Formats: sequence, structure tokens, C-alpha cells
Amino acid sequence: MIIQPVILSGGSGTRLWPLSREYYPKQLLAPCGDLTLLQATVDRLSDLQGQGADEIRIAEPLIICNETHRFLVAEQLRQANQAHDKILLEPIGRNTAPAATLAALRVSEGAPDAIMLIMPADHLILDVKAFHDAVLSGAGIAAQGGIVTFGIVPDRPETGFGYIKKGRALPGEKHPEPCILEQFVEKPDAPTAEAYVASGGYLWNSGIFMMQAKTWLDNIGRYQAGILTACQEAYNLGKEDGDFYRVAEDCFESCPSDSIDYAVMENLTETAAESVDTATTAYVIPLDAGWSDVGAWSSLCEVLPRDENGNILQGDVIAINSRNSLIISGHRLLAALGLDDIVVVETADAVLVAHKDQAQAVKEIVSQLKKDGRTEHQIHRLAHRPWGNYEGIDRGERYQVKRITVNPGASLSLQMHHHRAEHWIVVRGTARVTKGDETFLISENESTYIPIGVTHRLENPGALPLELIEVQSGSYLGEDDIVRFEDNYGRD
Repeated sequence: MIIQPVILSGGSGTRLWPLSREYYPKQLLAPCGDLTLLQATVDRLSDLQGQGADEIRIAEPLIICNETHRFLVAEQLRQANQAHDKILLEPIGRNTAPAATLAALRVSEGAPDAIMLIMPADHLILDVKAFHDAVLSGAGIAAQGGIVTFGIVPDRPETGFGYIKKGRALPGEKHPEPCILEQFVEKPDAPTAEAYVASGGYLWNSGIFMMQAKTWLDNIGRYQAGILTACQEAYNLGKEDGDFYRVAEDCFESCPSDSIDYAVMENLTETAAESVDTATTAYVIPLDAGWSDVGAWSSLCEVLPRDENGNILQGDVIAINSRNSLIISGHRLLAALGLDDIVVVETADAVLVAHKDQAQAVKEIVSQLKKDGRTEHQIHRLAHRPWGNYEGIDRGERYQVKRITVNPGASLSLQMHHHRAEHWIVVRGTARVTKGDETFLISENESTYIPIGVTHRLENPGALPLELIEVQSGSYLGEDDIVRFEDNYGRD
């Protein structure tokens, strides 16, 4: 039996601003340990191989991400030494049903009977053994043509999640016990959530699914033929690009946007399953594994360890007479006095201070930043690139200063600027510089000057990271003043 992990890494995670940004979303963060949420998701099935009554083989995970994040995703997988299948690139977000369809098309080329395990990249699961048990319980059902989702056993009334109503349990001795999926329920108000939890018949909707690739294609074609047609065209007209597979942009943009829940699952309730027109049954397996969608600062507070005062402190923090607060410092000393139930998150360019009760409203700050035409919702001061990164150090009228790090063996594009000149000072490593018709090396404490309009390239030929200070000067210093002639990473 082949289980094909499919990891959906397309979210933006605006409710974890200012750590999470549009171009560096929450799945790329490591809020709970050494691994990022993406890396932990890939790692979650690493020791499931060979478990269960039947031999199980875990295929290399298939990652689906937004094209904007492609190099960050590939680099995180490389850093963690995690093997993977191609990274499927979505030119635009179209929700989870089209993403699952692209994955099924890819998987069905070689193994249509393979069982896709579809997981969001930005969830946290603390009890991996309990998760494995649930996966094994669902694998046999999926192998018989069923579609399985996993419902989180609720530990409190929660108005921020959708719910799943359990139907009758399947006969047998599987643990956890699979049930017929009777109904999906929208996010309830507080009294309704309390009634759901008290009844014991409702679970939180996790967004994790299992089914054979061919089962998904049959059902998406039955219930949402437009999604299947658009995804087939986009995939068939796509092309390989190194670690990536690029689907055809025009075809995918025309695809209807819909979730797995709405597109297929809600059509597969117990009532629908009894119809002669329905070939597939939906099932739900209870999952009690320390799950969190890490959807807001308040949810992160539920899973991180606390000190004797109930505080969660990360970074250079001094907290006095403070209780039940989350305080994160990324770049400097953060001192807190007399805080109760407060969230404080410090980054290089922004600081969030909020009461825990308002944690869900952080997205309103992001909306305001967009409205004001600012960029703090999009990027950090440290900007990641496929060749390394750069960080803005200072900026004024007609100049800015950056710290640039180029990875070993990497190179920037061969480029030119119309409006700015650049001074490069190497502080560590050796740089290979192309300037016009010249190519030469500069080492630590040496520098060079690139005039306006001169074609140039920066490379790191060494085995260690190259670090330099770049001083830009000119009438316009925007990142769009780049004319690329050659690029190793396929950028325009």
C-alpha cells in the first residue's frame, strides 16, 4: 500500500503578523521548536514506513505552493535534508479542491491506486504516534474507495472552527474508531459550540483528508467538472523546471475556486451515500493528537510551554509582575512590566501589542497596512532570495545600505540598473564580480564600485557564505529597477 503525502503550502497566515508576512507565511516559521511547520509536516510520516497489517510504503511528499514561495519552500526542504517529489506551483491561489486535483493528476500518472494523505503545511501535531494510529485506521478505508477526513476531538467550545457531525460507527476494532460522516457545520456561535462539545457527537474540522488519487478524480469530476477540466488543461500544458512543475497560468486562473469540503465532501454525507447515484462514502476518524492550526496568537498560547507565571517568553525578554502573556523578541531586549493576558511580538520593523481576546483581529491591522500602501504586511526587513538574502540597514534620501549574504556556489542575476549605482564591501568570504567586460575576485576588506547603467553580477565561488555591505545611491532605489539579462533561477 502506497501512501502519498500531499502537503498544501499555499497559505499566508496573516493572523500571525508580524512574524508571518505575505512573502514569508507561517508555514515557513518555527514557532514551536527547531523545525518549521512545513518541515515538521514533511517529517511527520518519516517513521510510519512498514507499520500496520499491510506493508505501507510512504512515497516522497508532493508539495503544492504558491509560485512566490517556491525558492523558500525548496530551501527549507534542502536545509532539513528532506527528500520530496516535484513542487507543484500554483500561479494564483484557488483554494484546496483545485490543489488536491493537481496532486491527484500528478499521482495518478504513476500510481492511481496510491492513497493521498492531504495535509496543510501550517498545522501543529504534538502526539505523532496518535496521528499515525489515525492514519493507519483510515488507510484501509481509503484503499476500498472511501474518502476519509480527520475530526479533532474538541477540548473546549470553539467558535473559530467548523465542525463535523459524526454518524454511526463502523463495525470492527479499529482505533481510533471510524464513523460515517453525517454533516459539515459552519463556525457556530458560542452557545451552539457549547452544545456541540457537550453532546460528544461533534469534532473540529481539521482539513486533513485521505483518498485514492483515482477516487478524488472520479468525485471532483462528478460534482465539480469545471475544476477537473481546468486543472487537467493546466497540468497537461505545464512544464518541468528543476525542482518545480509549473502548471499553465492562463488555464489555472480560469479554474473555479472551492474547498475540498464544499466541492466534494458535503455531497458525500450519509444521506447522499445511500443514493444509487453516489459511488463513494465519506468517513471521519476522531483525532486526539495535540492538534492546532496555529491560526492566531491565542492558539499558539494553547500549545507552547509556560513558565511558573503562565508566561511564554522567547528571545531576549525580561518579564516582571506579568502573567499569562506571550512575549517574543526577535532583535533586541524586550522588557515587560505588569502585563496580564497580553501578546507582544517584536520584529526588526514592527511590534505588535494586543490583548489575547483581540488576537483574532490582527488581520485587521494587515488590512490597514494594505489600505495605507505600506509594505510591512508583505516582507520582513530580511528579504529571502534563491541565492541567499539581504537586510536593509539604513535608508535616506537618495541612498540605502544593505547587508547581503550569498550562499556558497550561488549567484545573483546578470543585471543592470537605470537609476542607481552600487558600492560593494566584502566583510566575509570571496566574491566573483562581473562588471562590464571585466571579471575579477575581491576578498575581505576589499571593495568595488558599479556605476549606473553598467552590466554586473555578483557570485560566491567559495564553500562558505559570502557577506558584504552594499551602499546604493541614486534618484530611485526601488527593487523594480533591475534589468535581468541572465538568471540561474528562471526569474524574469
